[in-house]
Amino acid sequence: MRRIDAGELCAGDRVASENELAAEFSVSRMTARRALDVLSEDGVLVRSQGLGTFVADERPNSNLVEIRNIADEIHERGHVYRSQVLALNVVLAGKKQARQLGVVDEAELYFSRLLHFENDMPLQLEERWVNPHFAPGYLEQPFGVDDLTPSLFLNRMAPLTEADHLIEAVASTDFLTHILQLTDGEPCLKVSRRTFSSLGVVSYTHLYHPGKRFRLGGHINY
Repeated sequence: MRRIDAGELCAGDRVASENELAAEFSVSRMTARRALDVLSEDGVLVRSQGLGTFVADERPNSNLVEIRNIADEIHERGHVYRSQVLALNVVLAGKKQARQLGVVDEAELYFSRLLHFENDMPLQLEERWVNPHFAPGYLEQPFGVDDLTPSLFLNRMAPLTEADHLIEAVASTDFLTHILQLTDGEPCLKVSRRTFSSLGVVSYTHLYHPGKRFRLGGHINY
């Protein structure tokens, strides 16, 4: 752990074998194996049969099949969450937003744009179009205060019953490169999401993440 924290071992690096650890620390091979098992269970290491043990990729990992409040995800990783409100206003629905939300063209929608941070590094740019029928008071909410997010507020007002996703890699624009603090040429991971309550479509959202600092995953039981 000291070597990982000091940067001597980085994500993807192979760590010493059980025999090498046992010799270095003058312990039994069983003790060395247990230490590697514990670190693997904690997500610090990844063990690969026949290849060895490696330092795990520490990029934040969000669950693809479960919609959760981003503030909760970051806190559960033991990190600090904050957000910045970039826009919160009424807009007229374009053809795409109208189709996704099931409203007429140029209907009034609530729009919010927030930048979410993990340990003061931008992790997600959220652009959300909301059907006002399901979210009275949306524009008056103090998003960014006490970890209040649009997702948390909307789930209180119109509890989530289903959602659909579209996930794609996209080239970063000048705006995304600046706002997400990307390196030149770094792609973004874009998630387009519709959320439904029992009465209809509540919101349509674009979520942009730094391609090199974020990943999606999940586990499904059959």
